Amino acid sequence: MSDLRARLVTALRRADQPTSDFDLNAGAMPKGQRSLRGAGVLVAVRESGSVILTKRAAHLSQHPGQVAFPGGKIDAGDGSARAAALREAWEEVGLPPESVDVLGELPGHETVTGYGMTPVLGMVKGDPPLRPEEGEVAEIFEVPLSFLANPTNYSVQSRDWRGQTRRYYAVPYGPYYIWGATARILRALAGRLA
Repeated sequence: MSDLRARLVTALRRADQPTSDFDLNAGAMPKGQRSLRGAGVLVAVRESGSVILTKRAAHLSQHPGQVAFPGGKIDAGDGSARAAALREAWEEVGLPPESVDVLGELPGHETVTGYGMTPVLGMVKGDPPLRPEEGEVAEIFEVPLSFLANPTNYSVQSRDWRGQTRRYYAVPYGPYYIWGATARILRALAGRLA
């Protein structure tokens, strides 16, 4: 087993609570008062040690132009968040499901937009070429896990949203502003890897 794979497997074994967009905004809406739609996202780590991320297309109705993991809602034919994450990664970035060694699932994440996301952690075998699905993905890029695993690279920022100040994690990298649910999931993984 590679050192990176062993480190990720060890991180998965650590007990942790689910995360939420409300972690830093406790008064926004109490847990248990929202109806959540299921979603699966793939936290895909290459053997080289980089994490695959996307920049969503600017014309999308939800989260336009934001940085995200490949993934999406669980469709009726998926059967699980893991299946949804692998299917969406194939559709969005051309990552073949057979190229992903699924290591396990991180604790779920509740989004402010009403999704109960399950982050699926997987190692990408080999170096399959990726291609963005033009209707959903503006760009595919990679960030070194060593950068994302360092808790000091994260900050808490805020902005006004629907008449309230909303606080969130951010981990900017070069020209990419990684924030919100994506940054919160990555910050939780950084905590497990620390």
